[in-house]
Amino acid sequence: MDELALQGLASLVLVADAEAQARAAQFVEQLKQSADGWKICAQGFTCGSYHQNDHVKFFCLQVCEYYARSGYLAANPENVATMKSFLLTCLEMESNVATQSKTFIRNKLAQLVSLVFITDFQHRWPLFFTDILSTLSRGPLAVDMYLRILMAIDAEVVDRDIAHTQEEAQRNSMIKDAMRERCVNALADSWYQVMTTYDTTQPDVVSLCLEVTGRYVSWMDIGYFANDRMVELLLKFLKVENLRESACDCVHEIISKGMEPVAKTSLIESFMTVLDSAGIFKTEDDDCEFLCKLSKLINGVGLGLIASWQKLSKNGMCKNSEATMRALESKIPYMLRYLGDEDDDVSDYVIEFATEYIALVKSLPSMSQIHKKHIEGLLFTIIKKMKYDSGYNFEKEGEEEAEFQEYRKQVRVIFNNIASLDTQMILIQVHELVSQTLPRWESLDFRDVEIAITLLYSLGEALPAAHGQHFSGNPEKASALQNMMRILITSQVSRKGHIAVLLQFFETVVRYDRFFVCESQHIPPVLMAFLDERGLRHPSAKVRSRVAYLFLRFVKSTKTHLTPYLEDVLKQMQDLLQVHSPDNGLIHSLSDSDQLFIYETASTLIVSSSVEPEKKQALMKQLLLPIATKFNIMLSRLTEERDEKRQQEYAECIHNAIALASRASKGFSGQQTMKQCGCVTAFTELLSIFLAALEVTNQRASLHQGVRQYLHRMVVCLEEEIMPFLPEAMERLLKQPDARELYDFLPLVNQVIMKFKANITPFLTQVFMPLVVTIYQVLNTPVDLNDHCSAEEKKLLQRGYFLLLATIVCNCIDVLKAQDMQNLNQVLMSLIQGAVDLPDPQSQKCCFSTLKKLIELWGGKEALPGFPEFIYKEIVPACFMAPMKPTFDLADGQTTLVLGESALCMQEILQQRGVEFLEFLKSDFFPSKGISAESGECYLVNLQTGIKPYRTWLKKFFMQAKS
Repeated sequence: MDELALQGLASLVLVADAEAQARAAQFVEQLKQSADGWKICAQGFTCGSYHQNDHVKFFCLQVCEYYARSGYLAANPENVATMKSFLLTCLEMESNVATQSKTFIRNKLAQLVSLVFITDFQHRWPLFFTDILSTLSRGPLAVDMYLRILMAIDAEVVDRDIAHTQEEAQRNSMIKDAMRERCVNALADSWYQVMTTYDTTQPDVVSLCLEVTGRYVSWMDIGYFANDRMVELLLKFLKVENLRESACDCVHEIISKGMEPVAKTSLIESFMTVLDSAGIFKTEDDDCEFLCKLSKLINGVGLGLIASWQKLSKNGMCKNSEATMRALESKIPYMLRYLGDEDDDVSDYVIEFATEYIALVKSLPSMSQIHKKHIEGLLFTIIKKMKYDSGYNFEKEGEEEAEFQEYRKQVRVIFNNIASLDTQMILIQVHELVSQTLPRWESLDFRDVEIAITLLYSLGEALPAAHGQHFSGNPEKASALQNMMRILITSQVSRKGHIAVLLQFFETVVRYDRFFVCESQHIPPVLMAFLDERGLRHPSAKVRSRVAYLFLRFVKSTKTHLTPYLEDVLKQMQDLLQVHSPDNGLIHSLSDSDQLFIYETASTLIVSSSVEPEKKQALMKQLLLPIATKFNIMLSRLTEERDEKRQQEYAECIHNAIALASRASKGFSGQQTMKQCGCVTAFTELLSIFLAALEVTNQRASLHQGVRQYLHRMVVCLEEEIMPFLPEAMERLLKQPDARELYDFLPLVNQVIMKFKANITPFLTQVFMPLVVTIYQVLNTPVDLNDHCSAEEKKLLQRGYFLLLATIVCNCIDVLKAQDMQNLNQVLMSLIQGAVDLPDPQSQKCCFSTLKKLIELWGGKEALPGFPEFIYKEIVPACFMAPMKPTFDLADGQTTLVLGESALCMQEILQQRGVEFLEFLKSDFFPSKGISAESGECYLVNLQTGIKPYRTWLKKFFMQAKS
């Protein structure tokens, strides 16, 4: 490798295509691996030939950095001298305007210098800082480079956010000790000199120097920073517009330094005194960035004093802890000022201080008057801050709105914390706000109204058992919360009309549903609000959508009180129940997903009412009639349509219609079943209609999915009434299915088996083998080797098949018993194959688990004819063959579970066959597999222990066998 390599690199980086970039990267890798590649790059960087080529310069430093990290520690004296000379030459070049590099290259160079520093400082380059400091006289560019090097050293040696090995941490500790001994005084002096020399001419350099100073505070003596000359300088900079933010950050780092609590309190107080005297916190400036820095500073002050008080209190130092508490209390007004700032970014910086202060007060035996005053001030401040800004866009929430909502969540946490500290105060203040605001909603800004309702809503999280014990049927025992809810309803504040007010109103009435159980006379106006232009018919889709969900929750929680309003509510909901279609040309007020809530709501109203079953049946049929009508029309049009896009639209409409019927079935429960409500016919008639969709080939996947979904719901809701429909449904669903359809169908079969068990056995006996044959036909269908999607679907189908067998074995074993021997043997062998040959731990685990159950059922005294022979011939070998497969990873957690299931199989055989099994292993199986008598005896001993020790031993047994 020589100069030609760099020339080639220089020419390549000028070309933009990917091939040239790849070749450039290859050049760099070759240079990295070459013993002298770094020297070529060092020469290339300093020779001047590539001064205008930033890419080459950066690549050169990358190669040198690679050497510094990987090989420099073992460098010979000649290479050490070469590296030192190279770096000093670089620093000289970077001091010159004519040869200075761009910022990203200067940062990379600083990183390289820091890597050499951590290797050489203590032994091979003890005068490192003397040499670096000597460059400062070259001017501001040299100073800038010096400061960047110190930043890079901090990143390598001090930065706690960077993970270090124990060896690196020990090295870094020794470096800091050596620096404290040799050079920190010179460093601190250099920072002061830099800042006083360039304070009026080079603000960027001074800002960088302030950042460096702040970085080094954590491990240098505080005396270098908390002294007259430095404090005077910082105060000066805090009044200079382009330096004050950096100065503020520097002060924050100084007061955040880890110290003994008494010294820490003293440091903070002295800084706060001089800052106050200088009027730093009295600034009327509206510069948000600077106010954020001041807020961050006050946050650091507060957290520092809280930590000091906690340490002093823990150590029983009462006098000192009292002084620290007084110091802390005097900082609360600052915290409240910044917490209440108009800009949320400024406020956000002191939220931690506010939160920790509440926690501190909560830890005290009692709350003093001054604490109570501060907590009240904190409550008033956060109430103000929770209000929406006038520019908030409720219809189209963007990034700014999302940020405010996140901020509001944090402020609400403070509200909750205050509530846990002083419940009575929160209740009094919120009650006062609600009672003064809501009755006057017409004359107030929506933001004042919204915050009153929001705080009422927030009490549900803030107060213990707010949903229960605060509501009573006895008016004399009515709580403040119950009174507030009464004001919310009777004030008619829901007519304010603003989105924020409306949504918060509906959220609140749903949260406090217990109120309506106690005072059910307030249900009608709330129902009306849900149903009119304030709720489901509001102009905003956002409001309609949320209200559709909340209305369902409200109906579910108050359903026992809604019978008097049943028919009127259903009548008012009628237009909302119309099934959407691509042909009706209407602008739908509710989306398909919103309409699902509406159908469940209507169904819940009918089912939970106290009307007779005949009436419920009539109302339910009336509810479902639009579905049946629309389904038949759309199915007819789908079969006739030739345009694929139009077909898809019709199929989506059909799918949605079926989904609405499925959702309506959720109105029933274990206490109010479909049969008890007299609604069976309404849903079975729909089922017979829906089955026609399974004969349509257009958009098959969507239609099948919808019908399967409905069948799942009917299996849950119906009893024997569904049985006549199952043969036809299964027959149609199994016509030429693909792997995905078949996989999605099997859970339905499992659901039917688990619910009906013996009742389904005759039918399942007939369809079992055709179903198995269909599954294997699909599994054996050839697919493209690169078609990973199809491969995954087949893998899922195999899992589904084994789960089906497991379900049959556990619920209706007679289905297998009824099969002829040849078919049964094929099924049993498929379990053996799945347990041994499939590289899929989930399937293997299921197979071994099913085999264990079969052994339990058929392997004992009343064994199924021929099954004991199957145990010895197939199951026992499978328990040994599977773990010996190369794909059986004994280090994998899932595979270990498979081994555990196989172990359970072996112990179940022992349980069922006893001594006969032990003799078979000893005299027949072990000799045939070449297992020595000693190993066989060891196996038999462990087999007869408990499952846990046997499983642990078995894992070691197979690991040793495979090694």
